[in-house]
Amino acid sequence: MAAYDTILVEARGAVGLITLNRPKALNALSDQLMTELGRALDGFEADDAIGAIVVTGSDKAFAAGADIKEAAGFTFIGAHKANFITAKWERLAACRKPTIAAVAGYALGGGCELAMMADFILAADTAQFALPEVTIGTIPGAGGTQRLTRLVGKSKAMEMVLSARRMDAVEAERAGLVSRVIPAAELVDEAVRVGERIAALSRPIVMMAKDAVNAAYETTLAEGVKVERRIFYATFATEDQKEGMTAFAEKRHADWKNR
Repeated sequence: MAAYDTILVEARGAVGLITLNRPKALNALSDQLMTELGRALDGFEADDAIGAIVVTGSDKAFAAGADIKEAAGFTFIGAHKANFITAKWERLAACRKPTIAAVAGYALGGGCELAMMADFILAADTAQFALPEVTIGTIPGAGGTQRLTRLVGKSKAMEMVLSARRMDAVEAERAGLVSRVIPAAELVDEAVRVGERIAALSRPIVMMAKDAVNAAYETTLAEGVKVERRIFYATFATEDQKEGMTAFAEKRHADWKNR
């Protein structure tokens, strides 16, 4: 496994686990951290032994935002030329393998935006979500205004973006921002267990299912249904579809070949 300075990376069975690790800065998302996160994601994507990826932080903070010290000196032209944030930050959203954000403590600003780039969020009962960028004279720049609105609706997203109000884990689950709320002490283990369940299934079928759900998130209903149907038909070209349906008929566990 490659050496990293700002993250911890390990494989737990078929699950890749990435832990953000800048404790003195509450895991503020520096350029170095985002570069290393991208490298770790690239490695797990290329590893056939890995079927799902979990990204987490500390008990106190998933990530308390972007590194403001790095951002403060930018001009408009400088930020534009550097493609600040978007060039590296979208790597998690671009993963083909299933991704889970396991969030405890603060997920503020860029930390909230990063969590929303995962396929789904499991939240500790200590989690707090916010997009407080207006309080420092800017707005969310890594998809926060777009993803939060799609997840929780315009009214709640508008309140959070305009007032910087924090949302706790219970409200986040009720609003649809997170999938489930889990006791903080059990968060990472549960996220890995969910990852293991996903990784134990047919890898190509899981990726196809992910593509279909993303189509619902990103397109109209009519277009999404068309995408789903094309993907559904495509599953019948795989060996795993034949094995899955045969195993069901024979009342046994499927022996996935991932092809």
